[in-house]
Amino acid sequence: MGLGKIGSVLTAGLMALALPAQAQHLQGVPPSAGQQASAGAAATEYESLFDSMLGTEVRPLQTMEASYDSDLTRRIARLADASQGRIGVYAIDLSSGEEVGVMADQWFPLASTSKVAIAATYLAGVDEGKWTLSSEWRLPGRGGATMPARRHLELMISKSCNDCTDALLNAVGGPAAVNRWMRGAGLTEFMLTRDIATLIREDGRSDPATSIDVNDSATPRAMGQLLAGIYQGKWLSSSSRSVLMSAMFATTTGKNRMSAALPGSANLAHKTGTLSRTASDIGLFQTADGRTIAAAIYVTGQSPSMAYENGDRGAKLEARRKRDLRINSITGALYEGFQRRGGDGRVWANATYGGE
Repeated sequence: MGLGKIGSVLTAGLMALALPAQAQHLQGVPPSAGQQASAGAAATEYESLFDSMLGTEVRPLQTMEASYDSDLTRRIARLADASQGRIGVYAIDLSSGEEVGVMADQWFPLASTSKVAIAATYLAGVDEGKWTLSSEWRLPGRGGATMPARRHLELMISKSCNDCTDALLNAVGGPAAVNRWMRGAGLTEFMLTRDIATLIREDGRSDPATSIDVNDSATPRAMGQLLAGIYQGKWLSSSSRSVLMSAMFATTTGKNRMSAALPGSANLAHKTGTLSRTASDIGLFQTADGRTIAAAIYVTGQSPSMAYENGDRGAKLEARRKRDLRINSITGALYEGFQRRGGDGRVWANATYGGE
């Protein structure tokens, strides 16, 4: 269901729940205890409706673990303990189709992981003949230098250059053009609304550990499926796919995240994302037997909100370290967990998990 339809349904539901109480209030009649209880139950029902549609429910860890049907997913759920902030994980073995997901359908801030979608949108335009990799685009700001698109793209992915990103974002037609491309690819759980400069300027206005905002957000599943489709050549030509994969392979940011958890033989190609209260890493890596895994990990919180309210720099740095460590440990568990399985999903008897 699209966001517009969801909004209409939820708004109608809220109005239906609110009308009886509103009518009483207008008539000067206070609601009885029974009516208050009924209204509370209705509000809970409405909240459940909202959660089920947007995937925004936050369940206790024990409940979450009990609902998972594989040892690997249960292990990931333990590592993705959300007691200090929401954590979303999605991974898929591109050989067998086996998936692992923990809060995979909740919305998380994209931060710079959106740059993969922006790059894909530009490259799709190259394939369609709208522009080329040698087309010159100016960096934002007065007197900004011009560079060929290939250089913008390489820097926006491998070095997470924000100005290069906004140059290509302007070239394709802004956030709306990226949203259209993603929806055309069948990836509807993605919403870009701002350029990177604005996103950075407005960072910190809400806490993604305790609230969900679909603006400039996506689900881990959508981003994992984006990587899978790019790797499998679903939407881009082989030459455009090669350009994007090479840029992701050259990524130097987030050294303590996915890259620190994997051996060099895993051939990690990835893109990190960082804002004041969130860290993420999405990437493709290979198991020892050559199977490719697409994974998306989004981590929020990891520090009491009071630390941010008090401007405690030490607490902020510690929270960032913990977010990186979460991504690292989850990536390691995914690598080891998928390593235990053959291409048909069977578990290898002689394999063991590493430590927490």
